[in-house]
Amino acid sequence: MTDTLQKFMFEHAGVRGEMVELNDTWQQTLARHTYPRAVQTILGELMAASALLTANLKFNGTMIMQIHGDGPVKLLVVECDAELKMRATAKLSEHADIADHATLSDLIHAHGQGRFVITLDPNDKMPGQQAYQGIVPLDGDSIATVIENYMQRSEQLDTKLWLAADAQVSRGMLLQKLPKTGGAEAQVEDETEAWNHAVMLGDTLKQEELLSTDIATLMHRLFWEETLRVFDPLYPQFQCNCTREKVGNMLKMLGEDEVRTAITELGKLDINCDFCGKHYGFDPVDCAQLFVAPTVAEGTQAPAEIKH
Repeated sequence: MTDTLQKFMFEHAGVRGEMVELNDTWQQTLARHTYPRAVQTILGELMAASALLTANLKFNGTMIMQIHGDGPVKLLVVECDAELKMRATAKLSEHADIADHATLSDLIHAHGQGRFVITLDPNDKMPGQQAYQGIVPLDGDSIATVIENYMQRSEQLDTKLWLAADAQVSRGMLLQKLPKTGGAEAQVEDETEAWNHAVMLGDTLKQEELLSTDIATLMHRLFWEETLRVFDPLYPQFQCNCTREKVGNMLKMLGEDEVRTAITELGKLDINCDFCGKHYGFDPVDCAQLFVAPTVAEGTQAPAEIKH
């Protein structure tokens, strides 16, 4: 099945929508990690949400969603670029024991210190330009609610999300109220009524139905009485952009003294990409060259079992 993101718009209401279905992208993410069932669910939901929000941006760059946790899940990260090329990973506490039906609060907000971060990192930065980053406390008992609250606070956009993920597929739907057009009070009331009606239809969607039903069927079931303008589909895909040079630059940021100390203790630095598992090895000569050469010598190995 082809991974698909479908945009649509209500013809007679100021509401736009999207549905996304991630099969291969999600399977490639899971193939590189062994996550407990509850972690699969929240990471898959975050991945679907990332695709839905990125598709709405007129932005040449990458959107990075991060949830920093204070429970057994320390970090969730999903990256999605303007072409819907995606990668995702999760970091768990050592020896974390996670129940299948653990809640979002159990996993990442156990002590009320969870944080949600969205970063927009442009590809074509101007000199001195920094990536935009929004950081807010974790507000909500589900991935959908956390993002809805973020969009309302940061973007002043009414947004509703329905998300679901299991070991086979990650799916989601987004509805968003278009910015007000102004005008008479009656027109504003009509816009509000149209938005509430669209959300009411969306709320009939059950999580089990979302997991088991393809996009075309869902759209017909939910909105068969509505006039929709349907756009050409987009096709998300898994892609990791790690390189030996980027790993080398990360080591350079640690500093020459720290890298030299690590080499002395370990003899060699073995680093695996957290997203795709690709293995990069740096021996003493490689590490010495980091601090004298402008670029890192090419060459990678197949994914290995060694972790750093």
